[in-house]
Amino acid sequence: MLSGLPEDLVRANEGGDTWSPFDVLGHLIHGEKTDWIPRAKIILSDSPDRRFVSFDRFAQFEESKGKSADELLSEFSELRAQNLDELRSLAIAKDDLKRTALHPELGTVNLEQLLNTWVVHDLDHIVQISRTIAKQHSEAVGPWKEFIRVLKQN
Repeated sequence: MLSGLPEDLVRANEGGDTWSPFDVLGHLIHGEKTDWIPRAKIILSDSPDRRFVSFDRFAQFEESKGKSADELLSEFSELRAQNLDELRSLAIAKDDLKRTALHPELGTVNLEQLLNTWVVHDLDHIVQISRTIAKQHSEAVGPWKEFIRVLKQN
């Protein structure tokens, strides 16, 4: 979706404190490193203290400095492939989905919720990326803007 796009388009945002597709990519990378699989392993562990460490939602701003969008895309692709392999290797059984851990803000959560959140989190950011890119073409579509729902969203 972002491969080959001009860097200025990938780095555009919706104004204010909103994130660009570049920022979202960095955020997804940070999640691949520190969120989904590490937290799944905490839930599946036999440790009596199954607590998540806080997730830094803004770590990408520092971690992505000096990188191009293509570098981030490559890194994300590699990390996601590794994490999907790791997820398969966990051989999660149906009973495992109800195992729990303690989230620092949400309290008790289970593996099924974590895995579903991983999917929906990705979809949410795909919508965000699509909307941000679409809005960069808002004026260029001319009178068709009236019929394009994504350009009417705030």
